[in-house]
Amino acid sequence: MVTRSIRFNSLVLSLFALVTALLLASTHLGTRDTIAAAERAAAQKTLLELFPAEQHDNDLLDDTLPVPPAYLKTLGLGRPAVIHVVRKGGEISGFVIPATAPDGYSGNIHMIVGIDAGGAIVGVRVTGHAETPGLGDKIELRIDPWILSFNGLSLGNPPRERWGVKKDQGMFDQFTGATITPRGVVRKVRDVLEFFREHRNELIEAAGDGAQQP
Repeated sequence: MVTRSIRFNSLVLSLFALVTALLLASTHLGTRDTIAAAERAAAQKTLLELFPAEQHDNDLLDDTLPVPPAYLKTLGLGRPAVIHVVRKGGEISGFVIPATAPDGYSGNIHMIVGIDAGGAIVGVRVTGHAETPGLGDKIELRIDPWILSFNGLSLGNPPRERWGVKKDQGMFDQFTGATITPRGVVRKVRDVLEFFREHRNELIEAAGDGAQQP
């Protein structure tokens, strides 16, 4: 009698586990596309902040180049990533390059840097971080306009030695009580500009020959 009861209970538990697994799987399948669409929309919104619709006529999300593995470390990237190509009237007018500053106060600061074909910054946006609310989070545009101070700058404008926060004799403001965060962002934006200057022709050639286009 006891053995039969144990078998029955085991069967009930197994059926319960199976039903639960099926429900979880169906829920995942039902929401996967919705989540993916939301993530795509968020990524597109960020790209359009740098290059609005009137400044390009290609699909910024799909027109991409893989970051060559040899350059992942230069950009601070720990995994494969893509560079978004900007086109207007068949001409390449810019790129959106991902980068990660590893030296934020609370860890990595993920960002994208929009650069026009001549090497000037169109805009910078932070896409992820764990900086202190009320201090380091001023790198987010929704909280503070500080990130807009990069717009229009390039290597040589300002000179390389001025690419730092004012505490380090640079030209960029630091935040009250939070110097480490903006220092890390400034350094990495400068790294991206140097990467672009060194590999501009390679990127343009690759984008012209092998980029994904709609």
